[in-house]
Amino acid sequence: MRFGVNSLLFSGTFDETDLELLDKVQAMGFDTFEVTPVDPDTFPARALAQRARDLDLQLNANFALPADANTIDPDPAVRARGVELSKKVIDLCVEAGVGIYCGANYCAWGYQTGRRRTTDEWNRGVDSYRAICEHAAGSPLIVAAETLNRFESFYLNTAADAVRFVEDVGLPNAAVHLDTFHMIREEDDIAAAIRATGDRMAYFHACGSHRGVPGRDMVPWDDTFRALRDIGYDSCITLESFNPGLERLAGLVCIWRDFAASPEDLARDGLAFLRAKYAEINPT
Repeated sequence: MRFGVNSLLFSGTFDETDLELLDKVQAMGFDTFEVTPVDPDTFPARALAQRARDLDLQLNANFALPADANTIDPDPAVRARGVELSKKVIDLCVEAGVGIYCGANYCAWGYQTGRRRTTDEWNRGVDSYRAICEHAAGSPLIVAAETLNRFESFYLNTAADAVRFVEDVGLPNAAVHLDTFHMIREEDDIAAAIRATGDRMAYFHACGSHRGVPGRDMVPWDDTFRALRDIGYDSCITLESFNPGLERLAGLVCIWRDFAASPEDLARDGLAFLRAKYAEINPT
């Protein structure tokens, strides 16, 4: 099993000045780094690929579509912008050697209509995601749709939603991304949801229920790790949190307090817990 951490725990950007973060996370003991191309125009894909190779780090990428590029919007021009932006990000991911392109990459993050998802919205999302995945075809990149809690999206809230979505997309590089922060708000049973998703899950975020240190929260970690074991999941477990010291980012994700003495402490303590729990549930 590989263990990763996300770049937004340390920085609200990812450009040339953030490449030193790869050295930091590798020194902490992570073997995978999840980067967010906050501004695709300044994302240093080629330099990132080289730095990751030099450090023997694997890369994943998380991206959330903005409102003006919403692939489920009723306006076809907005949907088209979303598909084109997604293709641009995918090209950057391929250039950087990213393995999994994940996150709210199927509709605008934070987009709400005040009602349930409609059939038209479902079909728009499926059609757009199919076009995005077709663009990635021929590369080794996996495109994984992350379920989000109801306060961030109304579109894919549960693992069952995501499984149906990728099945309707119908392409082999379309997969599911699950995250315990969202699951504890939406699933009846986190472990059962993981088992029902099975091999459709390509990526997993192990997050504290409060976005803090895993193991100091309410997620049923024993059951969660047993479920990962039972479906044979052996890809990557990534710790995702955000830096409360970055005012704009903290405001977006509604983090109003420190969960550890520093982002580095959160990452180190979280990694120690996740590795120990994995070893406990999967004894050699």
